[in-house]
Amino acid sequence: MYINIENFLNDWKFESEATLKVFSFLKDEAMNKRVANYDRTLGELSWHIVGSLSEMISYTNLEINCPSEEDPIPADIKGLIQLYYNAAKSLTEEISKNWDDTTLQNEIEMYGENWKIGFTLSSLIRHQIHHRAQMTVLMRQVGLKVPGVYGPSKEEWADLIKDSDE
Repeated sequence: MYINIENFLNDWKFESEATLKVFSFLKDEAMNKRVANYDRTLGELSWHIVGSLSEMISYTNLEINCPSEEDPIPADIKGLIQLYYNAAKSLTEEISKNWDDTTLQNEIEMYGENWKIGFTLSSLIRHQIHHRAQMTVLMRQVGLKVPGVYGPSKEEWADLIKDSDE
C-alpha cells in the first residue's frame, strides 16, 4: 500500500512505461486472434488494461482523461497506445495536482469493501502487471516477439548471447 505520493508516481512511471513497451510489440493483425479457449484476445486484454484505469480510479472521485472499457476498441495498436499514454499521463497529472500523502489514507468503497486509496493505487499497478503477463503468454502463442520488462525476455536473452559470441 502506498503511503507516499512520490513513491507511487515513481512506480507508476516505470510500470506505465512497461505497459507501453509491451503494447508497442503488438501487431494489428494479431489483436483479434483467439488463442485456444482463452476468453480474451490481445486486443480485448490490452483494452481492458486501458479501460480499467478509468474504472478503478473512478472510485476515488479523481477524474482522468481515459476511455471506458465499454468504449469501442481502437482500430489499430497505434490508437490504443496513444489512448493509454494519454490516460497514464492524466493520472500522473491529476494525482500530482489534487492529492497529497494524507489522501492515500482516505477510505473508499471498492468492490463491496473499504479500501484505502493507497491500497487502490497498489492494486491498480498489480492489476496492470497481472494482465501484461497474460499478454506476453498470448503474444508468444500468436508468434509475436515479447519484450523484457524486469530483465531480458527469452528473445532478448538469445540476442545477447548471440552478440557476445560474435
